[in-house]
Amino acid sequence: MSYTRPNWHRSALVTIDTQNDFTLPDAPARIDGTLEVLPKMVSVLEAYRAKGLPIIHAVRIYKEDGSNVDLCRREAIERGLRVVAPDTEGAELVRDIRPGGYTPLDAERLLNGEFQSVGRNEWAMYKPRWGAFYRTELERFLRDRGIDTLVFIGCNYPNCPRTSMYEASERDFRLVMVSDAMSQVYEQGIREMKNIGVQVCTAEEAVEAVRAV
Repeated sequence: MSYTRPNWHRSALVTIDTQNDFTLPDAPARIDGTLEVLPKMVSVLEAYRAKGLPIIHAVRIYKEDGSNVDLCRREAIERGLRVVAPDTEGAELVRDIRPGGYTPLDAERLLNGEFQSVGRNEWAMYKPRWGAFYRTELERFLRDRGIDTLVFIGCNYPNCPRTSMYEASERDFRLVMVSDAMSQVYEQGIREMKNIGVQVCTAEEAVEAVRAV
């Protein structure tokens, strides 16, 4: 346990794909359950902001021509489906999770691999596929700041959060999954995460841990 126990004082909170087009009731690619977990997400975000601990919002951006889109979705985008298109409201973070003084997403900068500041000690980053580490500078960004623990919340456990946690585990980060602040979580998935050393907790437990830092 000593190798996997979270160091909350050296942690960063990572939100995954909590964007309007994946969340809102009338969204074109709505993921069931994401809207419902927003209050739990907000409670963890507020705890991190109160302590000044880093927050990273990993997002998807699909170019209208489909050129950067996963193969399983590319044809739909090429046929005209507009989901998280560059510089649209659909690609924006859901309003509930935005920090005060929020800076709207700059698709050009994000697609170029930049970490865009969207608030105090808070950044957005673009991930081109399921995992937040695939073809991104996330690991370097975290190591440069002395972060060794990642806490995950957000959209659609089976795809992007799950993949991102496996990628983080491969890079020897200590990991926390906030199970009730993430959509589409299932019991076997929780067992799988625990089996690779991920601490699975509730939003209330995460908030208590951060407040104790």
